[in-house]
Amino acid sequence: MKIAFLADPLSGFKTYKDSTFAMMREAARRGHAVHAFEQRDMVLEGGVVSAKVARIHLTGDADDWYRADPAEDVSLSTFDAIIERKDPPFDMEYVYGTYLLELAERQGARVFNRPSAIRDHNEKLAIGQFSDYTSPTLVTSSEERLRAFHAKHGDVIFKPLDGMGGAGIFRVKSDGLNLGSIIETLTANGRHTIMAQKFIPAIEKGDKRVLVIGGKPVPFVLARIPQGGEVRGNLAAGGLGVAQPISERERAIAEALGPVLAERGLLLVGLDVIGDFLTEVNVTSPTCFQEIFDQTGFDVAAMFIDAVEQEANKQAQQASK
Repeated sequence: MKIAFLADPLSGFKTYKDSTFAMMREAARRGHAVHAFEQRDMVLEGGVVSAKVARIHLTGDADDWYRADPAEDVSLSTFDAIIERKDPPFDMEYVYGTYLLELAERQGARVFNRPSAIRDHNEKLAIGQFSDYTSPTLVTSSEERLRAFHAKHGDVIFKPLDGMGGAGIFRVKSDGLNLGSIIETLTANGRHTIMAQKFIPAIEKGDKRVLVIGGKPVPFVLARIPQGGEVRGNLAAGGLGVAQPISERERAIAEALGPVLAERGLLLVGLDVIGDFLTEVNVTSPTCFQEIFDQTGFDVAAMFIDAVEQEANKQAQQASK
């Protein structure tokens, strides 16, 4: 197969922990031709979506890890699979990228995750579709409503809807310290919509990343445990990643959501679970492949490439009928 990865600059990869690198390595191990391009490389001209795409050869070296052939301008429909792995921020440039990929799909490209599904599932707001599994949550730009929510629940997490890696997350305890300043800052004085969630004490045992591939949960999760007085477990915020067998509750959430999300075109999803509660549905570029593999031996990348092969072949057969 010819597999193209839409990713951020390869020069910035930390290969010891990068999930996209793990996917590329597994695809290359199986003999697939691995290619890469960035969102800025895509072009729509004459009704055709193309991109300057380079064939990538992995060297096996941890630092000088790839060689790239000269990039060529090719239609995205020429690839057997395109893996969307661009990191947020999910800004308008990101949205424009999903529109281009959606046009490429209509021309025969097979894109994972499906661009329209990424666009339709804001990673914070998507939990609103599965409220049976969430803690009390409020989404609004109203200072009055946010203050009332805090008054009701006493200990609350406030966060922006477009962040990643724990950026912009604040906890306000029952004393209300800095509540007004935090609301004003996050909402830009009522101009931006944000999320408030009742604080879940189980965060001390970790913010669990539950990976779901092709609608099925990976049997191990990564508990991202806050360190040094932090409330955030995100690895980017200094959290400690500890792989654990998936719990009964985590499996129940994953098995309830997984088939629904897969049917919508989300081949890979990262569910964030704290205690008994779903807190986010990550669909852009879920991570933690290598941390789980290194600590448990379970090959998440192999499970993912299996799913890509199966889904790409299925779509190719459907298109030929």
